[in-house]
Amino acid sequence: MKITIVAGARPNFMKIAPIIKAIHASQAAGSKTEYRLIHTGQHYDKKMSADFFEQLGIPEPHANLEAGGGSQAEQTAAIMIRFEKELMENRPQLILVVGDVTSTMACTITAKKLCIDAVHVEAGIRSGDMTMPEEINRIVTDSITDHFFTTSEVANEHLRKSGVEAKRIHFVGNTMIDTLYQNLDRLIQPELWGAAGLSAKNYFLLTLHRPANVDDPANLEHLLGTIMRCTGDLPVIFPVHPRTKKILDSIGFNNAKLVLAEPMPYLEFIYLVKNALAVITDSGGITEEATVLQVPCMTMRDSTERPETVTLGTNELIGTDPTKLEPYLAKIMTGTWKTGQVPPLWDGQTAVRIVKKLEELYQS
Repeated sequence: MKITIVAGARPNFMKIAPIIKAIHASQAAGSKTEYRLIHTGQHYDKKMSADFFEQLGIPEPHANLEAGGGSQAEQTAAIMIRFEKELMENRPQLILVVGDVTSTMACTITAKKLCIDAVHVEAGIRSGDMTMPEEINRIVTDSITDHFFTTSEVANEHLRKSGVEAKRIHFVGNTMIDTLYQNLDRLIQPELWGAAGLSAKNYFLLTLHRPANVDDPANLEHLLGTIMRCTGDLPVIFPVHPRTKKILDSIGFNNAKLVLAEPMPYLEFIYLVKNALAVITDSGGITEEATVLQVPCMTMRDSTERPETVTLGTNELIGTDPTKLEPYLAKIMTGTWKTGQVPPLWDGQTAVRIVKKLEELYQS
């Protein structure tokens, strides 16, 4: 079996790392499975790419398409043109895509037009928010995928309702949680820890990057002001996404409790998640990690594609109105946050199940 594995952006890297490890383990046991790892170059900043490959033990990609930059349409076109050439020169039996970034959709379309099977890991998740580029990527990818590897029963139901046959849906769990478990004993205390006077469960961790939260300078200022006012004397650590940094600079927001940081490598960032009193975010993936680590999490979005982190886990969906955050912050400060549990099959063995199923389906 020959597989082409696609990774393009930071969220992908945590999802492919355990799959590659599982393939290597299968090869060591005698499997003839082969793979090519293709980095589309969608994220080309070192903090968004190279650090993750090094820390997570991801091997050097067989090819980097270097398709980063430009508008969404320009990036999609560049990925498709370069990935088509890659597939024609190194034709696999199937491609494996993960998540919901531009590379996921673009590479799936390209492969299917060359009559190559596409397998989607983290298939079937939906936010219901068509203003999110990721939602469009998910829907398009899943409309032409051959086999669907899912993280939850909710995702399975979305696929069934869209007409996907049960035999093509494979409930395996969450590969990002595999990566989390594989690295818990390797976490690195970030440099800012001492300088900011941090200690375990004595600070908040904040990440924001979605347009609804950061594009309107007045709204961003209101949100940050609410957080500063409702978190007592505790510091708030804010690794700033590049697009957010520009807006933050424009409003000149300043507070002694707010500790701004550069985007962090995986091992340092998860150290901060694990030891935080609570997390405030608009990222989907962080809600999953917080749930497994049993850290209270507040999601500043109106919808989520990961509802199991709310119904089972430690996450709460707040919305984008900063005033709605106040009662939730009060629960953190009074120690009355709900107790969560880890969703089914988020056990660190997802990648092994994926590779085993692929070998059943495609090994000749």
